[in-house]
Amino acid sequence: MARDKPEAAAESEGAPELSYREQLDFLNPIAQPLASRKLTRKLLKCIRKATKQKQVRRGVKEVQKFINKGEKGITVLAGDTLPIDVYCHIPIMCEDRSLPYAYVPSKTDLGAAAGSKRPTCVILIKPHEEYQEAYDECLEEVSALPMPL
Repeated sequence: MARDKPEAAAESEGAPELSYREQLDFLNPIAQPLASRKLTRKLLKCIRKATKQKQVRRGVKEVQKFINKGEKGITVLAGDTLPIDVYCHIPIMCEDRSLPYAYVPSKTDLGAAAGSKRPTCVILIKPHEEYQEAYDECLEEVSALPMPL
């Protein structure tokens, strides 16, 4: 039994990454507005830059706390999080405070972009002068996404 675990871990590490199209199969019904493949890459790149500057808030409790405190930024949610109840209130909080938000297909990719081995279902990217150009580009595109009804 104990011998099976390292093999299983090696298999999961060697497993091929799912493509953007394949990840779309696992989306929640509430994952709107969904970032395009290009915007998803830009957001994940911006998150990596923000993580180096320690300008991200990660996880439902932390993001919720700082949204309530009035912190500004882009909220990025994972579209494949189950159960939906865990984070379905975050988009409403963002709309109330006029914060832009978007969904990306994978919580695993979101966690990896934040420098974590664990999947993450929500991240708040705060603005910073080190990556201001990338942040502004993401902000513009996320704001242009059509909001759900």
